[in-house]
Amino acid sequence: MQVLLNILQAVQILSAIFMVGLILMQHGKGADAGAAFGGGGGGSASLFGASGSANFLSRTTAVLAAVFLASTLGLAYFGNLRTVPSTGSVLENTSVPTASEQPSTQQIPMGTDAAAPSAAEVPAPLPATGEAQIPAK
Repeated sequence: MQVLLNILQAVQILSAIFMVGLILMQHGKGADAGAAFGGGGGGSASLFGASGSANFLSRTTAVLAAVFLASTLGLAYFGNLRTVPSTGSVLENTSVPTASEQPSTQQIPMGTDAAAPSAAEVPAPLPATGEAQIPAK
């Protein structure tokens, strides 16, 4: 499946690059107005013929646009195919650590004994709501 996505992505990138190049090579409709004022219209007849460049470039651009659209739709379709896990949710596979599994957050100052703190020194656990975490103004 990953190979198919890589091929579709390569096709999409190449078609986009070639399509941009072909669009930049074409001349707009306003360029024909310059020939009416003596701009010299013989330049377009050299490679593709008098009107052949417009037909060739526009048809090739249309084909590349269709390839780009098809590869985009293919990437959207195959990229969103996912296998449904048997449990239904990713969150169901996680475990919540218990109080005995949670690491100690108490800071021991340097130069003191690293013995276990007494029950009076251990801070009380925060409530489950977020009210205790919001600072008062």
